[in-house]
Amino acid sequence: MKKISLAVLLLITTISSYSQTAPSQIYPKIAGYVGILHPILTFSSTGTDTNFGDHYVAGMPVGINIWKSQRIGFSAEFVPSVRAENGTSKMANFTFHPGILVALGKGWTFAGRAAFETSGRYGVTPVLNKTVIKGKNSSLFAAVPLPVRFGNDKPTSFTIGFQFGIAF
Repeated sequence: MKKISLAVLLLITTISSYSQTAPSQIYPKIAGYVGILHPILTFSSTGTDTNFGDHYVAGMPVGINIWKSQRIGFSAEFVPSVRAENGTSKMANFTFHPGILVALGKGWTFAGRAAFETSGRYGVTPVLNKTVIKGKNSSLFAAVPLPVRFGNDKPTSFTIGFQFGIAF
């Protein structure tokens, strides 16, 4: 009788362990990321400026995302930018980018960011982001930031950029 009771107990335990669903994600969830940003084209009333021509600008966005739920989150991004021109390079700008995250599904995320730059300019930066490769502990992403900037006695500008990086 003891053997039968033990066998039934083992069978019930085994069946119940297979029928359990995976635990749901616990929120808030914190993630970090780092990337490389390339502004491609900038449009303003003074003309069109292309990167990779007589100068090259690259940024290194570093950020923290705090997901409140599976769909909505907050992000704080910090972007130092370096400009290389005429054989020299220097840090050209630093941008603080707080914003909201909206998961669109299938690896797509929209980030709506405010922008505050040490150059004295400010504005907004909508970003469309896609997770390209999702790993167990990290993922690779590509993004298209579309910054609009105002202020500091310069004309309003609109830039199209390309960003890629790793999230963890």
